[in-house]
Amino acid sequence: MKKHIPNAITCLNLFAGCLALYFAFHDKLVYTAYLVAIAAAFDFLDGMVARVLGAYSEIGKQLDSLADMVSFGVVPGTIMFMLLQKSGNTILGLPAETIAFSGFLITIFSALRLAKFNIDTRQTTSFIGLPTPACTIFVASLPLILANGSLIHYEIILNPLLLLFFTVLLSFLLVAELPLFALKFTNLTWQDNSVRFIFLILSAILIALLQFAAIPLIIVLYVLLSFFKKTSHS
Repeated sequence: MKKHIPNAITCLNLFAGCLALYFAFHDKLVYTAYLVAIAAAFDFLDGMVARVLGAYSEIGKQLDSLADMVSFGVVPGTIMFMLLQKSGNTILGLPAETIAFSGFLITIFSALRLAKFNIDTRQTTSFIGLPTPACTIFVASLPLILANGSLIHYEIILNPLLLLFFTVLLSFLLVAELPLFALKFTNLTWQDNSVRFIFLILSAILIALLQFAAIPLIIVLYVLLSFFKKTSHS
């Protein structure tokens, strides 16, 4: 039975992603964001349980990618699609309803990212390119900031050019040949985990100061720390 436990948790990730999609298309993006957090928790938990139980399987690997494609591929594209629709009557001279479909670029590049991950042997202990959960958490944080922020937050986040910039940048980072560290601790020594500890400490400080507005900054911090780590080892 134990070999099926990680797969059951993966299915809960998929179910949370399906619910997130339902609420996204019903313009309840805050509920969508919370369900993304739940899906991310299940995505982390299935891998941890598989390691503890020694219950790795090929079907589990494939199921995980398929679940991630929904929760961390289709969902962020849909959130960006909805936000772009809300951003104005026209964007770059085109109706918002038309250009909003560009949000699904994130979905397309998420699929490419997941396909690359499945065949890339370099990504066993770290990542090459932005992981799809990190991309999705960035996108899902935007409705939370809107719901809990001020008019200034509203005007900034629903700026159509900024949303298009986020779409292009995230799509690029998903498939970029950029080494990024994983939050997997083999031990708790500072020497082996200094970047991870620094990231966690700074993230906690940002959350304490900025609440939901800290989330995009934490993803940016993750990319920057990974870049500096790569540079220092070059």
